[in-house]
Amino acid sequence: MGQAAWARDLAERLLAEPLPRRWAHTQSVAARAVSLAPILGDEADMLTAAAYLHDIGYSPDLVDTGFHPLDGARYLRDVAGADERLCRLVAHHSCAVNEASERDLYDALTKEFAPERRDLADALTYCDMTTGPDGRHLDVHDRLAEIHSRYGPDHLVSRSITASTPSILRAVESVKERVTILS
Repeated sequence: MGQAAWARDLAERLLAEPLPRRWAHTQSVAARAVSLAPILGDEADMLTAAAYLHDIGYSPDLVDTGFHPLDGARYLRDVAGADERLCRLVAHHSCAVNEASERDLYDALTKEFAPERRDLADALTYCDMTTGPDGRHLDVHDRLAEIHSRYGPDHLVSRSITASTPSILRAVESVKERVTILS
């Protein structure tokens, strides 16, 4: 079984029943990852696996710090024995370092998990930040607005998304350019 199939089964087990809306988002993020296979080559399976696993830290069974990228990556490393690169993608997905700073978890995140290659990190950001919470495809600007609306302007998630916006927009544009070149 490839990493993506294993990841799908694990994510479904952790998210489908307790968090069905999160599971819908996750499935659509993974579908977007599959669509990027032409630009990823041998890395397509890795990206698809990361897309399935990027939000497992929200699972009530895994919550420890309350910071889902770190909780999910730790579970993958310590319990599931996942590939190190997969753990790093989950830990750092969608500019997680900015939210880690807001939560005073920057040192824990960066000491435990080095960032993954930029092209893969950008691809995961693209998949996540162009998929709404219910799984619908959204323009990145609509997705950012949705996050701000859901959390409100003073919430630490909104603050971290504001800090992350330039990097998120750059990542999405970079992936779109790569897809266009291959078209």
